[in-house]
Amino acid sequence: MRLVLFFIFFIGFSSNAQVIGIPHCGYDFTSYLVLNVHESGKTENVQNLRITIVDSSGVEVINKNNRWSWVNTNKPLIFTPNYKIDSNNKKVEQTTSDGKWFFPFAKDSYLLSIVTAFPADQFQVKIEDIDQNENGGHFETQTIQLFPFNMYVLCSSENERKAQQFGPRTNRPVEVILNKKK
Repeated sequence: MRLVLFFIFFIGFSSNAQVIGIPHCGYDFTSYLVLNVHESGKTENVQNLRITIVDSSGVEVINKNNRWSWVNTNKPLIFTPNYKIDSNNKKVEQTTSDGKWFFPFAKDSYLLSIVTAFPADQFQVKIEDIDQNENGGHFETQTIQLFPFNMYVLCSSENERKAQQFGPRTNRPVEVILNKKK
C-alpha cells in the first residue's frame, strides 16, 4: 500500500514539475526581419519589389539545410509582403478594411522569417525594382547593411534580455526610402 501511495505521490510531483516549468513561446527559435519600403514623402509601401538577403559580395544567400531560416530550405532568402486575412483565416485584399494583418506586428511591410541566431551584421538586404513589375523599374536598386537590432525577436524572454542592452531597440522595421531612377 505504501508503495502504491509513493508512486502516486511521485507521479503527481513529476507531472507538476513538467507543467510548472518555463513555458515556451511559439517563436522560440524564430525571429523576423521587417522592412518598410517607400518613396520619399510617402508612407505606403512600394509593392512588387524583389528583396533578398545578400552577402558582402552581393550574392544571394541560399538557405542551405535550413541554416538561416526554418522555411524554404535550399532556396534564396527572399522577403514576402505581409497580407490580410478575414475571420476565417482566408487571405483577402490588402485594401479591405475588415481584414486583419496576418503578422500584426509588421502591418503593411515586407518580412522574412529567420532563425534567432541569424548573424545579421554579416549580411545585407538588396532591394530591386524589376522592370517587369507594375512599378516599371522606376526605382534604383539599393543594398542596405543589416544589424542585430534590425531583427524582430518575438519571445518575451529574449526581448527582455535585448531591452537590457544599450543601443538601438529591437522590434522596429528597417526604413528604406527608394530613389527614382534618373
